[in-house]
Amino acid sequence: MKPTLKYRGLIEELRGEGGFAYIARGRELMRKGFRVVNLSIGQPDVPTPENVIDSAVYWLKEKKYTAYTETAGIPELREAIAEYLNTRYGSDVKPSEVVVTPGTKGAIFLALAAYLEPGDEIIVPEPSYPAYPEGARIIGGVPRYIPLKFEGPDKGFSLDLSLIEENITSRTKMIAVNNPHNPTGEVFSPKQLDELMDIARRKNVMILADEIYDNFIYDNKPFKSLISYPDWRDYVVYTNGFSKTFSMTGWRLGYLVVREEVARHLSKLAVNMWGCPVSFAQKAAIDALRDEETWKWVRELSRRYSETRRLLYDLVKDVPGVEASLPSGAYYLFPRITGLLEATGMSVEELVDYIIDNHHLIILPGTAFPDKAGRDYVRFSFATNREEIVEGAKRFKEAVEELLASREHK
Repeated sequence: MKPTLKYRGLIEELRGEGGFAYIARGRELMRKGFRVVNLSIGQPDVPTPENVIDSAVYWLKEKKYTAYTETAGIPELREAIAEYLNTRYGSDVKPSEVVVTPGTKGAIFLALAAYLEPGDEIIVPEPSYPAYPEGARIIGGVPRYIPLKFEGPDKGFSLDLSLIEENITSRTKMIAVNNPHNPTGEVFSPKQLDELMDIARRKNVMILADEIYDNFIYDNKPFKSLISYPDWRDYVVYTNGFSKTFSMTGWRLGYLVVREEVARHLSKLAVNMWGCPVSFAQKAAIDALRDEETWKWVRELSRRYSETRRLLYDLVKDVPGVEASLPSGAYYLFPRITGLLEATGMSVEELVDYIIDNHHLIILPGTAFPDKAGRDYVRFSFATNREEIVEGAKRFKEAVEELLASREHK
């Protein structure tokens, strides 16, 4: 075998991020002239706020701010991030405890690379965002999946804390917690987070916190940040970013917060992976955090998504074979479709393929969110306008009715 073919076998085994593959399918259908409705994509349907774009243009065009920056991020941005977290969550984060990264995925991978030795375990409540288990596997870590509890349409999802504690072993290094949660849209209660922190203290493990959707919380649902605990430095490695809140997905800017003694070493790891975050994006991110106009824009976007959330839920919940719970956060609806799959004899992947190919509606199978707990679910995104929601729900209902009718005639 030629040397260039001797790549690691793990590469072929890794899960990609399913959403990107389905987005590509939607674009291919559009190229063929079909009217596609995309309710799969995990990003706001509007561009970055104008004042943030203007700031980036200013630093590029007027200031020619195009050189390398500090690996951990420019001091002004690290100060702005610490200021945001401390003001919002009553924490005591120091700027020296913030490491700016190329996207929140970069922050997650940096945390995993900093802490996991080969064979170390990370507990991943599933269904899960793939970056936690797959990033761990790249490093040689072992994901241990613990299913969330679906407590019915009225109560939604919760962490199975007893099962999490039972599965902590001598090799467990961390527990991944995404809150608000992708793909379910759940906001875990302060009581559950208190209990989770108690488990971390008793078992001497850390929590990898991902709060990227913390500005999309609905119906005044209580939200407690893991960075707000007085002893967060002992048990929490915190990640967040700019992609969702400010619709800056393509800017690739996130951050990790970790105790100062560790943060100062992470630049040595980061510089060997990416050198530094994008220079002018960092300058614009300061305005994103500190300009009140930006926060007015964020609040309006969250208000609009609260409405499209309710609209999508109302249109989907009574479709035959579907059990939907109203999400409290993020911008995803994750209905259970066990009855529909049983009635059609299809897997969730086959069902989604049928809907895409025949009705040109892009949604995601729950199995795009590892490991196995999502096999009876599909994910819709409601981060779009009312017209797309109505048309997408109509196509979903038509596809389901069509499939059920065809089975009845067999």
